[in-house]
Amino acid sequence: MAGPFDHPGPRWFSIPAHRPFVEDLARGLLQALAPLGPEALPAATVLTPTRRGARALADAFVQVAEGAVGGGKALLLPQIRPLGDLDEGEPPFEPGDLSLDLPPAVSSRRRRFELARLVADHAHLLSFQPQASQALEMAKALADFLDSCQIEEVITDDGRLDGLAEGDLAQHWQVSARFLKAVLTAWPRRLDEMGLIDVSDRRVRLLNALSDQWEAHPPQGMLVAAGSTGTAPATARLLRVIADLPQGAVVLPGLDDGLADDAWDKVDGLAGEQHPQGAMKRLLVGAGVTRDDVRPWWPEADSRGRWRRRLINEALRPAEATADWLAQIDRLRAEAPGLDPIEEGLKGLSLVSARTEEEAAVACALLLREALETPGLTAALVTPDQELARRVNARLMRWGVVPDSSAGAPLAASAAAILAQHVAGLAVDPLNPVRLLAVAKHPLLRADAQAARDLELKGLRGPAPRDAAQLLARLESYPEAKALVERVLAAAHRVAAPYMANPKAGQPAAAARALVEALEALADPTDLWAGSAGEGLAGLLSSLITDGLVLPPASAQGFADLLDRLVNEEALRTGGATHPRLRIFGAIEARMVRADRLILAGLEEGIWPRGAPIDPFLSRPMRTRLGLPPPERRIGLTAHDFAQAACAPDVVLVHSERRGGAPAVESRWLWRLKTLARGAGLRLTERPDVLAWARDLDAPGPYDPIKRPAPTPPVADRPRRMAVTRVEALTRDPYAVWARDILRLYPLDRPDEPVEARARGTAIHAAFETFSLEHPGPVPADAAEIFAGLYLGELEKAGMPAAALARERALAREAALWVAELETRRRAGAERIVVEAAGELTFDIGGRPFTVTAKADRIEPTPDGLAHILDYKTGAAPSKKQVETGFSPQLTLTAAILREGGFKDIGPREPGELTYLRVTGRKPAGVEEVRAAAGVDSQEAAIKALQGLRDLIERYDNPKQPYLSRVAPQFVHDHVGDYGHLARVFEWSTSGDDGEGGE
Repeated sequence: MAGPFDHPGPRWFSIPAHRPFVEDLARGLLQALAPLGPEALPAATVLTPTRRGARALADAFVQVAEGAVGGGKALLLPQIRPLGDLDEGEPPFEPGDLSLDLPPAVSSRRRRFELARLVADHAHLLSFQPQASQALEMAKALADFLDSCQIEEVITDDGRLDGLAEGDLAQHWQVSARFLKAVLTAWPRRLDEMGLIDVSDRRVRLLNALSDQWEAHPPQGMLVAAGSTGTAPATARLLRVIADLPQGAVVLPGLDDGLADDAWDKVDGLAGEQHPQGAMKRLLVGAGVTRDDVRPWWPEADSRGRWRRRLINEALRPAEATADWLAQIDRLRAEAPGLDPIEEGLKGLSLVSARTEEEAAVACALLLREALETPGLTAALVTPDQELARRVNARLMRWGVVPDSSAGAPLAASAAAILAQHVAGLAVDPLNPVRLLAVAKHPLLRADAQAARDLELKGLRGPAPRDAAQLLARLESYPEAKALVERVLAAAHRVAAPYMANPKAGQPAAAARALVEALEALADPTDLWAGSAGEGLAGLLSSLITDGLVLPPASAQGFADLLDRLVNEEALRTGGATHPRLRIFGAIEARMVRADRLILAGLEEGIWPRGAPIDPFLSRPMRTRLGLPPPERRIGLTAHDFAQAACAPDVVLVHSERRGGAPAVESRWLWRLKTLARGAGLRLTERPDVLAWARDLDAPGPYDPIKRPAPTPPVADRPRRMAVTRVEALTRDPYAVWARDILRLYPLDRPDEPVEARARGTAIHAAFETFSLEHPGPVPADAAEIFAGLYLGELEKAGMPAAALARERALAREAALWVAELETRRRAGAERIVVEAAGELTFDIGGRPFTVTAKADRIEPTPDGLAHILDYKTGAAPSKKQVETGFSPQLTLTAAILREGGFKDIGPREPGELTYLRVTGRKPAGVEEVRAAAGVDSQEAAIKALQGLRDLIERYDNPKQPYLSRVAPQFVHDHVGDYGHLARVFEWSTSGDDGEGGE
C-alpha cells in the first residue's frame, strides 16, 4: 500500500468521522515512517488544534505501538504541538527569530481592565453611564469584537467605520458605531504606550510569518497538520503551505466524500455557514482543491461505521437539499442490496429522552457507570453544557467515581472565593447580620464554635443593630463572641478604607489590596491561598491590584459587583486522581478524542447548538460591511463537532424535555435524524431501562404519609398555669402548647428580623401605658404631640430602620390625634384608667389546682360598678364569631378573672364592654371594635369562657388526650404558627388528614 508521502503535493487527506481520528493518524504515521528508520518519527512534527488533542495523539502513538507486532519497545514520539492553544513562546510559533520584532502580548485580564477604562472614558458617546461592572462586561464584548477582527484579519483603521451605520439603521447602531470608532482609535495608541499587542493579533502575525518562512525555506522532516478545519484565514494559509511542502500533509477531520454533488454545491452562503462541512469546503475552495483531491488517510474497513457516517451526513445535509430525502434513502439502499444501510447505520445509536435536566444528568451518570461494568471499556460524556457536566460529575461521586472532566469547578463555589465576596460586601453594609454571620462562621476563620454561636444568638438574631456600639453592648457578657465580632468589624473597616474619602469613587485596585489585607487578617494565609481555589483567587486579586489601576472608580457596591462578576467567570481545573476510563468533554475538546461509548448530551435548541451570538455593537449589515463572518458560522462548527461524535460505534443521544421548568425544543440535528429514520420506516433505539434506573435511583418508597403528630405527655408534665393567650393556642393548635409550654422549645428570631410589625404593636402598648401613667388626670392639650413622641421613641428604641421611621411619622400623627380624642372621651366616663394590669384565677379541676393568668392592656372601672376591658391591636382584631366560639378567648377569660376578683387592684366587678382598639394611623386612624356589650352580653361571655376553659383542661387531664396540631384548620392562613415545620404540617395535611376532627 502506498504511503501518504508517496504522492506529490499538495497532500490533503481525511479521516472519516466514524473512524478513531488520533488512532488512525498515529497508525498511518508509524506505517509511513517505519521504512525510514527509528530516527524518522522523532524528527517529524504534528500540529493539532488543541492541547488535549496533542495529549490524545501522544497516548494514541503509545497504544498503537504496543498493539503492533513486536510492540512493547521504547518509542520516541514526534514533536506534537497545538496550533490554537499555545503558551507564548512555545514552538513552532516562535522558532528562530520570528518573534524578535513583535512586542509581547497583553494578558487577558489586563486587556479587559484597560478596555473597561476606555469604555468609561468614552461613556459620553453612549446613551447611559456604565457602572464599573457594566464597563467590565462591555470590555468583554469589545475584546470579543477585537478578536474577531484580528482573527479574520479585518482592517478597521482604513475608514470602514465611518459609514458603518448610515441609512435607515436604528439610532442604537449609530451610537454603537460612533463608540466603536472612538474606542478602536484609542486602543492601538494605548497598546503602543504599553509596548504590547493583542494575543490574537500576535498569533495571526506569527502564523503568517511562519507560513512565509516555511514557504521560502521548507522544514526538514515530515510535517503534518491534523484535525484543524482552518476557520481562521491565517490558519487556512498555514495549512495550504503545509500541504504544498515536500514532506508536508494536512489531515482533515471527517470530510464527507459521500454527500451528493448537488447537496455539496448547496453548502454555500448562509446555509453553508451552518452546515458541518461548511468550514472545510471554504478551506478547500481557498486552497484550490476539490473533494476528489482529498485522499483517505487510512483504508476503510468498518462497514457499519461507514453507513453511520452516511446516515449522519444525510441527516445534516443542507435544508435546501432535503426535499429528496426519500429518494436518497432509496439510493442508499440500492448501494447495498444485501443489507439495509439505514438500519445498519442506526445500530449502536440510541436515544434517552429525559423529563428534566436533572434526570438527564442522572441518566448520563448511569450510562458512564454502566460502562465500567465491562473491563477495559472506555466512556465519555460530550456536552457544551458545563452545568450539565458538573451535575453528572456530582452524580458520579455517589459511587466514588471521579471522571477526567474539562468542565472543572466554578471558583465562585470555593470557600476562599465565598469568603472574599462576603468580606467585600462588608464594605457596603458592615452591620448586615447575615453577612457578619457568614464571615464569622466561615471555616477558614477557624473561629471558636461557642463564640460564633453566642454571636449569632445574643448579637445578631432579631433586629439588626443600629451601630457597632449597640452590637458590642449586646455581647458584653460574652467576651469570646465580642472578640470575634471585633475581629470581623476590624476587617470590615479595613476593606471600607478606600471609600472613606469618596464613598462613590473608590479605586478598584486599592479596594482589591484592602480586601487581601482584610482576608489575611481574618484567615491564615496558608489556608486561604492553598489549593487550586486559593491560587485562582490569588491570581484574580493580584491582577486587580497590579492591572486594575486603570479601572474606573467604583462605589463599595460597584466593587462588590465587579468582584462577583469576575469570580463567577472563573473556572478551576481540578487536579487529583481521576478514573482512567471515564471522561467529560466539551464539544470542541472531543473533536479528536474517541471512547468506546460516547454520550452526547444537551441536545436542545439553545444548548447544542447554541443560538447565534448577539453582538451588542454590530448589526448583521454592519458585520457584513466590515467583512466579518455571520454569527451562524459558530453553528456550523458545532454541527461538525456533533457529526464527528455521532459517528462513533456506540453513541447515546440524551435529550431533556424541559429545562429550567420550561419546555425545551429538541436539537435540530436530533429532530432531523429522527425524521430521516421515520422516512426509512425505522426509529432510533431508546433506552427505557436507563430512564427507569434514573427514576428508581432516588425514588421515594410507597406513598405512606406521616400521620398528624399526637404527642401524649404524662399528665404531671402538662401545664397547670396558663396565660389567656396560651389558652387560645391550646384551643387552636395544641401542638404549639406541647412544644413551647411542655418541651420549652422557643422560636428563634431570624438574623436581621424585620421589626416593623412586632415593633409597632409593642410601641403602641408602651405609648398607651406611659401616657396613662404620666398623665392620669385630664388629658393635656398637647396630648397628640405627646403620644406621637412616645410612640416614635419606642419604635426607635426597638431598632426600626430610618426609612421605616419616616413612614411611621406620618402615621403616628394621624394615630395620635385619634388617641387624644379617644382618651378625652373615655376618661370622662371612667373612675380611672388601669394599664397593664396583672390578674389570675385559680380553681380546682379533678382535685388539682389550675391557674389562668391575664395581663390586661387596659381596664376602665366605671362609677356604676362595671369595668370595661380593652385590648390594643395594630393589625386585624379577632372577629365577633371567633370570640363567641371560644377560638379567641383572651377578652372573655380576662372578664372571667375580673368577675372573680382576680385583679387585686380593682377587685370583683362585672365586666363592661369587651373592646379591641385598632390603631393604624391610616383611614380611619383607629377603630373601637366591641365584641361584647356591657351587662348581660359580657357576663354570659365570661361565664361561657370560664366553663369552656374548665372543659378544655379536663379534657387534657386525660392521659390519652393528645396535643394535636392544627385542630382549627380555618385559622391556618390567618396564623401560620411557630411550630408548623416541627409538626410537619405540609406532609400530613395534604394526605387527607386535615384536622377537621378532634376539638
